Amino acid sequence: MKGEAFYLLCGFWAIAILVVFILAIRLSYRIEARSPDLTNRGGFPRKAMLFHTITNMNVARDGETQAMRRRMNGLLLIDLAGFGLLWAGLYLARSTG
Repeated sequence: MKGEAFYLLCGFWAIAILVVFILAIRLSYRIEARSPDLTNRGGFPRKAMLFHTITNMNVARDGETQAMRRRMNGLLLIDLAGFGLLWAGLYLARSTG
């Protein structure tokens, strides 16, 4: 029973991290739409330009876009912390037996 609960918790944790990552990607697309240098003029679908939006490269400088960028960076930090917390939990679970 203990192992099953752990796997169930890991499954919910993975889904939560995935949802937060998808929210960050959606925000990245909205930031790209507001930034003239990052708009997709080719007409073909492309991947989100996360590197550009994280590093504020060619992103519009208005306050609303910058607020969206800070929110996206916060979501990505939540994802990073989630992976770190899961790693720490796995390390502790394996070290205690």
